[in-house]
Amino acid sequence: MKTNDLSPDTLLAQGGHFVDRETGAVVPPIHSATTYARNSRYEVADYIYSRNANPTGAHVEHVLAKLEGAEEALAFSSGMAAVATFFDTVGTGEHVVAPRVMYHGAADLLRRLADRRGVEVSFFDASEPGALEAAVRPGRTSVVWIETCVNPTWDVIDVRAAAETARNAGAVLAVDATATPPVTLRALELGADVVFHSATKYLAGHSDLLAGVLATRSADERWHEVKAARTRMGGMLGAFEAWLLLRGMRTLHLRYERQAANALAIARHFEGRAGIEAVLYPGLESHAGHEIAKRQTAGSFGAMLSLLVEGGAEAAKRVATRTRLFVPATSLGGVESLIEHRASVEGPLSTVPANLLRLSVGIERADELIADLEQALA
Repeated sequence: MKTNDLSPDTLLAQGGHFVDRETGAVVPPIHSATTYARNSRYEVADYIYSRNANPTGAHVEHVLAKLEGAEEALAFSSGMAAVATFFDTVGTGEHVVAPRVMYHGAADLLRRLADRRGVEVSFFDASEPGALEAAVRPGRTSVVWIETCVNPTWDVIDVRAAAETARNAGAVLAVDATATPPVTLRALELGADVVFHSATKYLAGHSDLLAGVLATRSADERWHEVKAARTRMGGMLGAFEAWLLLRGMRTLHLRYERQAANALAIARHFEGRAGIEAVLYPGLESHAGHEIAKRQTAGSFGAMLSLLVEGGAEAAKRVATRTRLFVPATSLGGVESLIEHRASVEGPLSTVPANLLRLSVGIERADELIADLEQALA
C-alpha cells in the first residue's frame, strides 16, 4: 500500500510508514551532524550543512507534506520563525489582509512590517460577514492571511470562500491552522495556497519543544523564496526537535480526538451558566460559525474555547488563579489543560475582551475539568 492511500491516523501512527533499510529500526534515527562529506568527485549529495537541511528534519517534512496533501513542507525552529520567514517574501508597498483578532505575535509582526518596511496591512473583523471581501484590493493584495478558528474568540472563517476571494484578487491565501491540525482541517484541499502551524502546539502536543511548519500546495516562486529565506535567516529546526516533533505527531489523532470531546463537554456545561456571559466555542449550535466549522472540519470542533466571565478583567483573573487542574499558563495544544487571561498576555494592543479566559483543553477526564472550573467560579 502506498503512503498516499493511508489515512492521516495510520500515516502518523507509523511515523510516515518508516522502517530503516540498514537496521530495520521502526523509529527514525536522530542525525545530529551539522556538516556532511562530499563524494570522491567532490560532489554534494543530498545534504551539505544542517542550516540548509538535515535527514531527521527532511523525514518530518515528508510526513507533514503527506499529512497536508502538500507538494512540500518546511519545518522551522519556532512558529514565529515560520511566520517571519513567510512574510519576508512580501515586498515594500505590497498589501496584506489579516483578521483584526488573531495570534498577537503575528499581528505585531505585521504592524512592524507596516511601520518599518512599508508593507500595507488591512485588518478585518472576522465576525462580520463580507469583511474579508471588503478588505481585499484586487490587483493590489499580495497575501490574505487568515486563522480558523480565530484565536481567541474562535470566530470561524470559511476557508473555501476565502480562497476564492484571494484567487479573484490575485493574492495568495495562507491559513494559520494551528488550532485545527490536519487530522480535522485540510486547508489546502479547501483551496488554501499555504498552511501554517505553530507545531509547538497540537502537532508536537507535549509542551516540550518549539517548532513551526509551512506547507504549500505548489512549490512556486514564492515558495522557493521561503526556502532560501529559511537558510539565510537560520530558522531550520534542530535534529533533536525534529525527532521529538515526529514522536509527538504519532499520537496526534488520539490526543486531538480526546481533547475536542472534552472541550465540547465543557462548552455545553457552561453555556448559559450564571456568572458566565458567553461561551465561545464553534461546537455549540448557538455559535454563528457552527455550520461552517461543521462542514470544513468534519464535525470536530477543536479543543480551544473561551469563557467571558461576569465582573470584568479582575473577576476573570481571579478565576484563572483559583483553578487546581487547569494550569494558569500561556500556550495551547499540550496534553495538560491550560487557562489564561488573554488580554494580560497580549498586552496594551490587545483587541480581545477584558473578561475573556482562554482554555486549552487537555486529555484529562472531562468531569474533573468541569468540577475544577466550577470550584474556581464559585
